[in-house]
Amino acid sequence: MEALWENSSGSHQQVVPITVFVAVLCFCLVIGHLLEENRWVNESITALIIGCVTGTIILLISKGKSSHILIFDEELFFIYLLPPIIFNAGFQVKKKQFFHNFFTIMLFGVVGVFISSVIITAGTYFLFPKFDLVGLTPRDYLGIGTIFSSTDTVCTLQVLHQEETPLLYSLVFGEGVVNDATSVVLFNAIQKLDVSRIDRWTALRVLADFLYLFATSTALGVAAGLLTAIVLKGLYFGRHSTIREIALMVLMAYLSYMLAELLGLSGILTVFFSGIFMSHYAWHNVTDSSRITTKHVFAMMSFIAEAFIFLYVGMDALDIEKWKMSKLSVWNSIGVYSSVMLLILLGRAAFVFPLGALSNCLNRSPTGSSSLKLKHQMIIWWAGLMRGAVSIALAFKQFTQMGVTLDPVHATLVTTTIIIVLFSTVVFGFLTRPLVSYLIPHPNIDRELSVNKEDMNSMRLPLLSTEESASSNLLRAKQSLSMLMERPVYTIHSLWRRFDDYYMRPIFGGPRSNQSAC
Repeated sequence: MEALWENSSGSHQQVVPITVFVAVLCFCLVIGHLLEENRWVNESITALIIGCVTGTIILLISKGKSSHILIFDEELFFIYLLPPIIFNAGFQVKKKQFFHNFFTIMLFGVVGVFISSVIITAGTYFLFPKFDLVGLTPRDYLGIGTIFSSTDTVCTLQVLHQEETPLLYSLVFGEGVVNDATSVVLFNAIQKLDVSRIDRWTALRVLADFLYLFATSTALGVAAGLLTAIVLKGLYFGRHSTIREIALMVLMAYLSYMLAELLGLSGILTVFFSGIFMSHYAWHNVTDSSRITTKHVFAMMSFIAEAFIFLYVGMDALDIEKWKMSKLSVWNSIGVYSSVMLLILLGRAAFVFPLGALSNCLNRSPTGSSSLKLKHQMIIWWAGLMRGAVSIALAFKQFTQMGVTLDPVHATLVTTTIIIVLFSTVVFGFLTRPLVSYLIPHPNIDRELSVNKEDMNSMRLPLLSTEESASSNLLRAKQSLSMLMERPVYTIHSLWRRFDDYYMRPIFGGPRSNQSAC
């Protein structure tokens, strides 16, 4: 952890910065609690504002030399801070809603990132030279596209309620996490790209590399989750010590992340699916006290990591050295910020509404009604306009070395990212609650897709039965194929639920889906 703060002589000088930062974190938690019922302010905005105030105080004390006491290291961010945030997101996700809307979430979180990245990359390539921001390489422009395609849906999720709008909450939450994972995977794929050999096959190479990273990282996360579940079920740690149960889940999750990074895969995607499968299977194999403890421990670790990041962003916004290094005039700087924000708006709209319409076509309920209404799409579009921790980390990784850069253009892009994060989080965050209240003034509880009795009976049956004749199994397969053609997403989900009930849960643990809301 020493790399997190400035090198100094003597152990006392090393302890002071981290002590001050922890004290500010505690203060941030207290203020966040006092403002819990506030109509406008949430945890992210609170941390940003306190970070800015703290940075101003430090700037005055240091007589304009520095506004922060810690030096941002993007590698330590990806190793220590990001894993608990992403793992908790996978562990806490409502799996019934997540997998029920899996196709829509993947459309927004994966395909949407590609569309948004292309628009932002092309837009910045065209607009930046008009504001005298020149000297960027093709890899820089591609990196900018992925940096500003990563969303932060914390503000919206603090307004939405799972009980009142489970469909909307699931889509916003799921898309936000998958979006972050996809952005990191795509960013890493771009870093491996040979920009000196860009041709018509470049896009296909990037796509192939992305699909390989996505598939292998997901498979590793699933394997880690299933291995943890079967070990906990077979050895039953709880009969001797509940601490070992919790420790095994934490260490296996972190091990999966580090293995992915060691193998050149995406640790963020691996740890996300590890969290999903641990909560789906392994969580049912531990004692009741461990179930309660794990939920709170993982949530606490994620909460502190997020507060740490937003607090640092607030301080770094006042980094005088980066502002002095930029060679742009005030008007050109405003033009750069405005153009990036406009491209984020356009890039987001370019995929939310078309993909929302596609989702409605492929995800029809048995009654033929569309589940994703225009007001839902508006909220999803708005939720993804805010940028956060992943954008900051990717920007530092692309344009700095250990948080420091000597290139004026790179310094401008780092400060641009910080401004976009501050502006989008504070301004859009302030307006999120009024917008949601206006679009959904009296939220009705979104109901599950209704199915007739015949479908319900078929969902309780295994895919194939050794107790029935071949003709009965063949007839059931024909009915499943017919349903797949008519309602593909709904049918795939029901087939997975049946497979999970009869083959996965008996091996890895957990009640059947008709006995528990997974």
